[in-house]
Amino acid sequence: MSTDHNILLEAGTNELEIVIFQAGPFLFGINVMKVREIITMLPLTPLPGTPEAIMGLIELRGEVMTVIDLPMVISHPREVGSDDRLIVCEFNGEKSVLRVDQVTEIKRISWEQIDTPSDLARGVQGITNGVVKTGDQMIILLDYERIALELSRKDIMARESVKRLGARERSNKNIWIAEDSEMLRTLILDTLDDAGYFNTTVFNNGKEALDAFEQEGVECDLLITDIEMPQMDGLHLTKRLREMDRYATLPIIIFSSLISDDLKHKGEAVGANAQITKPEIGMLIATLDEFVG
Repeated sequence: MSTDHNILLEAGTNELEIVIFQAGPFLFGINVMKVREIITMLPLTPLPGTPEAIMGLIELRGEVMTVIDLPMVISHPREVGSDDRLIVCEFNGEKSVLRVDQVTEIKRISWEQIDTPSDLARGVQGITNGVVKTGDQMIILLDYERIALELSRKDIMARESVKRLGARERSNKNIWIAEDSEMLRTLILDTLDDAGYFNTTVFNNGKEALDAFEQEGVECDLLITDIEMPQMDGLHLTKRLREMDRYATLPIIIFSSLISDDLKHKGEAVGANAQITKPEIGMLIATLDEFVG
């Protein structure tokens, strides 16, 4: 099964389509824009010395990819079964693979339907950034980036690249950040502080940020926004801000794992000034410097 990217939605509609799949006792969803294809199990080459959740390597049409065992990640390990599927994902220009129990459907939803994780969802190893309730089902929106980052530790390497820039002058510019992932918020805030930007305001999603922007006397010199967030995504947030005269020229940087040659036109269509792929935090700082440094 391959995903048909003709179904991708117009930028700024605050909608997304998710691939729904089972892992252990949980029903998960992942943004279809991160999914390249869904295949049956392939022969694995073990990788000694890697985390337990790394099943090994597969080769697919000449490309070698790491397979992450999602049942192991959520502490529900099980043997490979006949219904198991491999979801080939792309993050920061690199492909990796999720092994799941089965894939059920593709569903279109609005970010407004996505709530912050419930107590049940929070128990899934902190790998969710939202839940969707449809009927008697609860679909957990998978925080794929967190899994990939924690297994590779690229977040640490990214921050170290900024520290190597050495001492920098402190800046009192007002930087606003819309990011729903706690881990990414911490990474961005700590790195901005390392880079001399200490005057920061953080929002958990695009809706919170838009509500703040609509207040009088707003002081914001630049906005950094994720795309995928409950209630309102970053593309819709950017579109709404560009519709307001007072934010027509506000520098807006999209910092997301959904930045690729195929998808960059979405950020351009809503008026983003720049788009940086997570977790390239060093490039984020360099771009921020260009606009407010």
